Amino acid sequence: MAGRFYLVTGGTGFIGSALVRRLLVDGNSVRVLDDASRGAERRLADVAGQYELMVGDVRDPACALRAVAGVDAVHHLAFVNGTENFYNHPDRVLEVGSKGIINVVDACCAHRVEELFVASSSEVYQTPPTVPTAEEVPLVVPDLMNPRFSYGGGKLFSELYAVHVAGRRLGRVVIYRPHNVYGPDMGWEHVIPQLAVRLRRLSDQQPHGALAFPIQGDGSETRSFCFINDFVNGLAVMQAHGEHVNVYHIGTEDEVSIRDLVGRIAGLLGRDVEIRPGALQPGSAARRCPSIAKIAGLGYRPQVSLDEGLATTCAWYFDNAALAPPQ
Repeated sequence: MAGRFYLVTGGTGFIGSALVRRLLVDGNSVRVLDDASRGAERRLADVAGQYELMVGDVRDPACALRAVAGVDAVHHLAFVNGTENFYNHPDRVLEVGSKGIINVVDACCAHRVEELFVASSSEVYQTPPTVPTAEEVPLVVPDLMNPRFSYGGGKLFSELYAVHVAGRRLGRVVIYRPHNVYGPDMGWEHVIPQLAVRLRRLSDQQPHGALAFPIQGDGSETRSFCFINDFVNGLAVMQAHGEHVNVYHIGTEDEVSIRDLVGRIAGLLGRDVEIRPGALQPGSAARRCPSIAKIAGLGYRPQVSLDEGLATTCAWYFDNAALAPPQ
């Protein structure tokens, strides 16, 4: 819907910035709320001056109230992402997740904002009973003591709060679960950037022969990766047609092993690779692939192949490898 005023929390993040750009292209006005802890305004450099930026913390109720004032609808994405953060900063992950959804919903109620779109995650169901995985599978936290599940637990709480609190108080609340969304400048704490940077550095150090490359696990673990352009198209479909208090998976059903993924990225460097298996971190899922039948029923069709998306994404990381934190 064009001509509306949206708030995007976490709007200078990877997914948030892509959503902001799409909302602007579609003829809407946008306000961004971000505390700049993980986001970056450079992601929105091409639309500078076309949106309103509010620097603030979603954990602050007064800040959330100011951010929501005057808007027609809210996209709530503010969260602490990145597997390294789950393990190292679970307290912050949970605090941002729980206080964020509560403050945003309270602000929507106070300002009579009727529409709220809530970003969740595939991490809410962890190791799924079926693959491809539909939206109705049980949501679980397998191990209370494992800090990895701070993220999945925080997202699970967000879904519960969105359904049972926001869903009773607002006119339209829709939840979506991104599944391994990737693209240029997505951050450094995710599998594709980490593999790209490590392989580039190793290739520079060893200019000849197959690259001996250690990984977590044996490489049989699978994921289904969704390029950012496809994902944002899915968000637009969900925004237009998603039903109140419904959950939608957004991703692809193209499942790929980590071993295959490593080989494809090495191939972009013109190199062969020799996988060296290692131990998996506790809590890692063996397989993850969403069923997208529900959102496909609304008209969503991913278009970008993994090879095409990897070429674009890895080119950015190869060119910017010097900016990566030490590994």
